[in-house]
Amino acid sequence: MSDAITHYRQLRELTIDELAYVLLMLDHPISADALAEMERCARPVTVDDLVAIAYVLDTTPAVLLSHIPIDIPEPEGPFGTGLPSDVDQAELRAWLEGKTTLDPESRLSWWKERVARLRVRAAHHEEQLQGAYAELRELGDLAIQEEDAPPVQRLQWRIQDGEHALNQSEVALALTEHRLDNLRGDA
Repeated sequence: MSDAITHYRQLRELTIDELAYVLLMLDHPISADALAEMERCARPVTVDDLVAIAYVLDTTPAVLLSHIPIDIPEPEGPFGTGLPSDVDQAELRAWLEGKTTLDPESRLSWWKERVARLRVRAAHHEEQLQGAYAELRELGDLAIQEEDAPPVQRLQWRIQDGEHALNQSEVALALTEHRLDNLRGDA
């Protein structure tokens, strides 16, 4: 959570002193030194502090609790004490937000729903990409002759973005289906 406080504070372009001042104005005083200690993991964050800091940083306590730094190595165990070791960040956030529980049946249901959503997303990207390809085919030779024209370039960019989005969706779907299969095997 200390990294999350730092991340969202910097994202909101606040210094530690500014964050401390806003908290003081909200009648939840936390000194700049105490905030710095929280960001260094040298001081615990109370639930009241968590709520106030999340409010000031325009996020939620669940986001701060489930924040995982981009540069953190893949954890060898669970994100938190007592959690199943295979709970990922999205599932952790859903649990913290009360959208699921972590019993085996609920986890299986949550992952099935996630697969279904990703299938819809992949189908949407595929449909959008096929539409862009159809537009390019309709242009025919004109697209080749006028490849530097802004409308043709925008269409090429749409195709490139569409291919990337479809690829990302398919990778996410494959990984999610794999996770679902693992959960089914463990059940």
